Amino acid sequence: MSNETYRRFDPWRTAPVEEDSRTTVMTSHYFNVEHVAFSSAEAGHFERDILSEALGDTIGIVALTEERTIPLIEQYRIPTHRWTLEIPCGHAKDSHEQPKEVAARKLRDEVGYEAKTLTQFTRFINTPSFSTQHTVLFYARGLTPVQHGEVGPESPRFEIRHFTVDEAYRLVVNGTILDAKSVIAVLRLKAGLGIEA
Repeated sequence: MSNETYRRFDPWRTAPVEEDSRTTVMTSHYFNVEHVAFSSAEAGHFERDILSEALGDTIGIVALTEERTIPLIEQYRIPTHRWTLEIPCGHAKDSHEQPKEVAARKLRDEVGYEAKTLTQFTRFINTPSFSTQHTVLFYARGLTPVQHGEVGPESPRFEIRHFTVDEAYRLVVNGTILDAKSVIAVLRLKAGLGIEA
């Protein structure tokens, strides 16, 4: 049986379902949950809960120091009950803070650097099956060390660890780095796709 598709892929072609109603069931600083009713000719009526970010995209920053190392944060993540190695990341404080401003703030507060340049190099959908969440990744160059702030109450003694690109790549391949935005950032930096390293 042939597995070939002869039409060109179009992510914006007509939807196979219609939205009938939408109700907000929960709001928070980071995200909202909406209960949405759909219908389609094939499936009939069905309902889903959809998570959406309250203040725009998540922002992640992969930085390369003068010594050509990537600063990663070792921190405890409550939902997964495990320690992670992650690039600095976060959300806007309010609806006025722009993505590049979030990137500069998080780079400074979480790993203690200011960057001469911050370049957006990708944007991806985190979990399209139940969320509208996107993450934007920035590449930080021309770093100057500054005093960093605190990550949060989950990891009051968080540590910053430095890895070369090759070391970070091996940590991705062997499953030590599991955080999606950090995996994508390290793989893109290793491949050199769209980033002048």
